[in-house]
Amino acid sequence: MRQKYHTVILGAGESGTGAALLAHKQGLSVFVSDKEKIKSKYRRVLRKYKIDFEEKQHSEAIIFKANQVIKSPGIPDNISLIRNIKNYDIPVIDELEFAARYTNAKKICITGSNGKTTTTLLLYHILKNAGKKVGIAGNMGKSFARQVAFRNYDVYVLEVSSFQLDGMFKFKADIAVLLNITPDHLNRYNNDFSSYVNSKFKIIQNQSEKDYFIYNADDPVIINELKRRNIEAIKVPFGNIPVENSLGAFLYENKIVFNNGKNKFNMTLEQLALQGKHNQKNSMAAGVAGHLMDIRKNTIKQSLSNFQNISHRLEFVASIHGISFINDSKATNVNATWYALEYVDKPTVWIVGGVDKGNDYESIIPLVDEKVKAIVCLGLDNTNIHKTFENHVKTIVDAESAKEAVDMAYYLADKGDIVLLSPACASFDLFENYEDRGEQFKQAVNEL
Repeated sequence: MRQKYHTVILGAGESGTGAALLAHKQGLSVFVSDKEKIKSKYRRVLRKYKIDFEEKQHSEAIIFKANQVIKSPGIPDNISLIRNIKNYDIPVIDELEFAARYTNAKKICITGSNGKTTTTLLLYHILKNAGKKVGIAGNMGKSFARQVAFRNYDVYVLEVSSFQLDGMFKFKADIAVLLNITPDHLNRYNNDFSSYVNSKFKIIQNQSEKDYFIYNADDPVIINELKRRNIEAIKVPFGNIPVENSLGAFLYENKIVFNNGKNKFNMTLEQLALQGKHNQKNSMAAGVAGHLMDIRKNTIKQSLSNFQNISHRLEFVASIHGISFINDSKATNVNATWYALEYVDKPTVWIVGGVDKGNDYESIIPLVDEKVKAIVCLGLDNTNIHKTFENHVKTIVDAESAKEAVDMAYYLADKGDIVLLSPACASFDLFENYEDRGEQFKQAVNEL
């Protein structure tokens, strides 16, 4: 093992391993460092390509000699290791920033507090159906860097989080999509909402007048920020605003009208595969992005009509003795849960809780008053939930496993009710991730 590497990568998950493969392919000396045990599937890859790595430690003597550091988005910027790296004037960047240097493919980048995954998959579905040579990356699937190393796509659809944006500086999106901005991950931003907003708006950095910025015209935070910022890209709104001949996508008399400046078409809300107000917005954003890519209108309409929803997002699990069980484990913040509560139309037993990211539940209290008959708290610390809802919901109980939560909810529900898992919190206190939480919920339901 050498002592001086051009590129050091912190974190050996999908993002870090992909960056290591790309760096290796580009002829850069690369070292991967992970303070935890590296998963066997990634360790095998690193060994196959003879990439140096360490686990269960960070060797600062090696890290501080690097020309650049590529950091996993899960590592906070304010820990001492990252601060010390920056004190050595070593650039600390994200895997997306790094990978973008080695591809000329068009990049469509989607961010927002909610709906990123659905919109990314919708747009990928549209482009794939149109016969485009398209890759999907960011927060899903194989990493962007791994795909740049081994594939040759013409366009990438990238789901981009605020944590990734924090490590992106010269990166430019050809089409940037900003779905919404609501308080989320504030623990990573010192409980400063404006810092989180600034991170989200990095999606438009480096864009020119030849690029597109698609944004939610109904989001008050976004609209307020547009008044304060100089946007060079072509602005393309979507939402419930007058249609006329405006560029974008708009709701008009129970129809969505799409306009790319060259032609227009519409489709009814009933034709959308994904129902609910939040999915109307996701469909608008994906549809107008495809329209700007000059995808045929029939392909867009067909794709938005036959798309299959992702797991763990308002996913119907089963109906047992007339009680419907819905898995919305992907709702890891309050705004996502607002959409879920807005979606349900029957008395609901709500399973909520986990790692609280500084949640303010005020916005969903009216929906809870209207629809929730009982709450099952699924987490190790449910203090905030009890305090917020004790005067709004008569029955609030605690559970420490998915099975216990499902059993309690089943007992509290009556025929015709809904049991909704929509946690509004991260999952890391009791589960590996939101997928693990959702799978355990589904398994518990199927065992009833």
